[in-house]
Amino acid sequence: MNREKLLPFEIALPLSVRTYDIDFAGIVSNIVFIRWLEDLRCEILVNHLPIEEQLQNGVAPLLIQTQIDYKKSITLVDKPIGRMWISKLKTMKWFVNAEISVDGIIAATAEQTGCFIDLTTRRPVPVPAELQQKYLEYHQRL
Repeated sequence: MNREKLLPFEIALPLSVRTYDIDFAGIVSNIVFIRWLEDLRCEILVNHLPIEEQLQNGVAPLLIQTQIDYKKSITLVDKPIGRMWISKLKTMKWFVNAEISVDGIIAATAEQTGCFIDLTTRRPVPVPAELQQKYLEYHQRL
């Protein structure tokens, strides 16, 4: 990443392509992109709202929607990099955007929407205050 400013909660990870990720056409299967998005989202949470804290507070994130736009095929020999950031945070919902690129060329973009749920009732609850505060602080620095 050669941009000066990171986007809110932005993370970047090298993504592994395994032999079992390849479909009959010789490219990475669509389902692998879902796994990569999960890896990226989990990394954001590790850095900003660890699972231990969530469980202690009786909440957990729940994915509501995923949209992926495939731009370029990825093969077994490629070395993809995934980036993800929080694009919007509302009281009850969170929105993340992601890019997966190979050699600086975007292979896929994605948007996901989710919420947090109470683990006892399984009902939506507000986004944890700690996450809302960090998001607000980011925008105040702009």
